[in-house]
Amino acid sequence: MTGYEYETLRIEVTDKVATIWLNRPERRNAFSPQMTHELHEAFAEAEADDEVRAIVVTGTGSYFSAGADLQRGDGTFTGGRTEYAVEPFQMHTPIIAAMNGSAAGMGVTLPTQWDVRFGAADAKYGFVFTRRGIVPELSSTWMVPRLIGLSRAMELLLSGRYFSGTEAAEMGLFSRALPAEEVLPAAQEFARDLAANTAPVSVAATKALIYRAFGEPDPIAAHDRERDLVRLLGGQADSKEAIKAFLEKRPPEWQLSKNKDFPPDL
Repeated sequence: MTGYEYETLRIEVTDKVATIWLNRPERRNAFSPQMTHELHEAFAEAEADDEVRAIVVTGTGSYFSAGADLQRGDGTFTGGRTEYAVEPFQMHTPIIAAMNGSAAGMGVTLPTQWDVRFGAADAKYGFVFTRRGIVPELSSTWMVPRLIGLSRAMELLLSGRYFSGTEAAEMGLFSRALPAEEVLPAAQEFARDLAANTAPVSVAATKALIYRAFGEPDPIAAHDRERDLVRLLGGQADSKEAIKAFLEKRPPEWQLSKNKDFPPDL
């Protein structure tokens, strides 16, 4: 990728992992309309590139993101609807949040649209919307209860209080809470392992299955969907390569595309 010029982001692609830095440190990486637009353009670019197997998003400096940039004053929350270039829930490429420092508002809700979250143990995070006279956004009222349970979600979303990265991990909002300097390296290590050792279509299909199952009232329907996909993918090149590589004790050489070979039924 890197076919576009971004003013508010810094992007590096290494070992099939795209690392994106929110790059407004003078504003604690607060989201302006431009940065929001550019981030989703970068997601779309990474999604279209079969050589990018995972995306890691982190912040420049000591903050992840202070949320929406309030410099616009009392018009901050009255803008029109934002249309994303791509919706993270629907992407075939996993997105890992490396929340290297404190974050609030949009800086917390946006990562709930992503797939894995690592945070800084001592940093402070908060769904502060009720303290700004608005309501939580970006599907957080749908996602947060599913991540941490209804009672805890009610506590955090109603109160808008701050909580530590350690508490976030204990609740299940984050996968891991680490010292701040270890957050990005750990997220990149996770992403590199995924890129090297998992099949592109298998990861994309698994992500789609998980999000579809969130709204599935019937476990048998989820079971049948999984069974059909196991049979479909089990007859394709990457499954055969995975078994061969395992028996030969070598790294797999994946052949299928996360996009072109994605199961059409999903």
